[in-house]
Amino acid sequence: MHIVSEFPHSVKTIEHIWIPMSDGVRLSARLWLPEDAEQNPVPAIFEYIPYRKRDASRARDEQIYPYFAGHGYAGVRVDIRGSGDSEGVLRDEYLQRELDDGVAVLAWLEKQPWCNGKVGMMGISWGGFNGLQIAAMRPPQLKAIITACSTDDRYADDVHHMGGCLLGDNLSWASTMFSHNSCPPDPDVVGDGWRDMWFQRLRGSGLWLEKWLEHQRRDDYWKHGSICENFDAVQCPVMAISGWADGYSNAVFRLLENLNVPRQGLIGPWSHKYPHVGVPGPAIGFLQEALRWWDHWLKDIDTGVDKDPMLRVYMQDSIPPTSRYHERPGRWITETHWPNDNIKQQEFILAPARRLLPINQVTEQEMVNLQSPLGLGLFAGKWCSYAAAPDLPHDQRQEDGGALIFDSEPLQQSIELLGAPVVELEIIADKQVAILAARLSDIAPDNKATRISYGLLNLTHRDSSEHPQLLEPGKAYRVRIQLNHIAQQFPAGHHLRIAISTSYWPLAWPAPESTQIKLIAGKSKVILPIRSTIDSNDNLQPVANAEAAAPLVKTMIEPEHHNWRVIRDLDTDVSTLEVINDSGTVYINDIDLEMGRTAQEWYSYKGDDFNSVRGETLWQRSFKRNDWYIKTITRTVLTSNKTEFFIRAELDAYEGDKRVYSQNWDVTIPRDFV
Repeated sequence: MHIVSEFPHSVKTIEHIWIPMSDGVRLSARLWLPEDAEQNPVPAIFEYIPYRKRDASRARDEQIYPYFAGHGYAGVRVDIRGSGDSEGVLRDEYLQRELDDGVAVLAWLEKQPWCNGKVGMMGISWGGFNGLQIAAMRPPQLKAIITACSTDDRYADDVHHMGGCLLGDNLSWASTMFSHNSCPPDPDVVGDGWRDMWFQRLRGSGLWLEKWLEHQRRDDYWKHGSICENFDAVQCPVMAISGWADGYSNAVFRLLENLNVPRQGLIGPWSHKYPHVGVPGPAIGFLQEALRWWDHWLKDIDTGVDKDPMLRVYMQDSIPPTSRYHERPGRWITETHWPNDNIKQQEFILAPARRLLPINQVTEQEMVNLQSPLGLGLFAGKWCSYAAAPDLPHDQRQEDGGALIFDSEPLQQSIELLGAPVVELEIIADKQVAILAARLSDIAPDNKATRISYGLLNLTHRDSSEHPQLLEPGKAYRVRIQLNHIAQQFPAGHHLRIAISTSYWPLAWPAPESTQIKLIAGKSKVILPIRSTIDSNDNLQPVANAEAAAPLVKTMIEPEHHNWRVIRDLDTDVSTLEVINDSGTVYINDIDLEMGRTAQEWYSYKGDDFNSVRGETLWQRSFKRNDWYIKTITRTVLTSNKTEFFIRAELDAYEGDKRVYSQNWDVTIPRDFV
């Protein structure tokens, strides 16, 4: 990355300023301004998240917002109510209170002497979500947004559920916020009231996993904040960004297809990161691209963004499977609009004898049985890669032995896929509740299997996730599984593989009991989105190389440690996936703060006992300045039987060596068609 040290405008930083809300609560903001902004007001770029602007996201913010301010914008980072140094309590994600506060911040920005009243919202993940959600409220100050790694559909395409299946990341994400919400504000910012603010959070934030598990189907809880309920509510220009290793690439395509405003989509090979620090690489000059967007919509400068192609994606080349890539080979391609006629939907039959054949070559049918081992999925990687651990899918041959696989003949020529593959299956189940996972893999001549895309379906949600229905054992159903969108090249000599399984643990929580599925080969098929022509703009780099402002000065006290281990105990027949995400301990020089964060996760099961499935998380965070030392420990355990989920959780908070707060939860929640 190129570090920029000189900008068109000198920059000043305001470490903390209060923004009052209508109910008296104050939100804490950090500002980066051009030195002369009060004499020459500028547009503002506003990011609004709960990830602690003072410390936890400081390193990231230091490279983004001085860059924007140096190019004539006010950078505004605000802690959501109840997070970081803001007052109040954060009780859940994307509540209406949060969105109303965001609208109030926009109104406050308009009145500041250094702001000309025009605002853009930018955010990744949570900030990408609420940027879309606030845009749907149409505040007059909001002129454009950049939304990265976000979704328009909180039920169907978020960290909680996929295809009506409960995701393992639902527990992981709940545990992340359980830990975040246990952290105190900084006394150097909020003053002597820090302890009262801290205890308000400890007592009031609650156990979010419990709230989420109370909503296992698509109800009004998930419809709130899902702009897919009314795409027309968004009236400002939208740039949507994601990466193929991220969990949110599907939303980019839906936003392009359904919004009725100027819009662009950008998808690289990255995980859950902004593109200028994107991993796997290549990272790109996202901040330059963002400036082109802001200059056009906030400053009325003709930067040409209105003439750019609607979609720019990284077409990935074939590569051997591994759990971590430094860089993905490939090239940038463009599509002028989405969807378009350049993508041809081609059908292939899941044929008898485990073959994947063109639709015109199949006349026979065959009934084949499928009953996967419970632990099929240990090599699946994470639903959303955060690039903090080796969390991408490994060689799929580890999984294919417990699945039904259908292989094509070796390809006579290279093909490219762009879009969402779809698997349609004719099936008969022997239980009332069952799940299916479908995987598309690239099989190299040496038989290594790289997973390219996958999809899940809770079969009780086959017709509706709002009104699920039990299966009738013995009855034939035709079901549709949409896989994640992809841009992938398959070379000549390779072949395609479709793998179907009845389990995908721990990526998805298993069905209540082992299920046998009869699949009718010859009547089941896969539909592949094959890119039919090569555009003249292929091979063009969409923007310059990555650059940013100077990095934060910090000292590593304890090193980072990340790992992802599959442990099989053949004596006890217990298998465990252990995830270690240890950020170490770092000293942040300019605020004289020592900060530590460690997370561990364990996902286990015994043999084929579906009642033995267990997810456990353990988080520890610490903050230290002189004699001020705070540590919090959160632990969550999720288990289940055929009819219920069981949550046990613990929260302990320490001031120095003294435990000053402790709370335990023991909760039972009925399974609801899951």
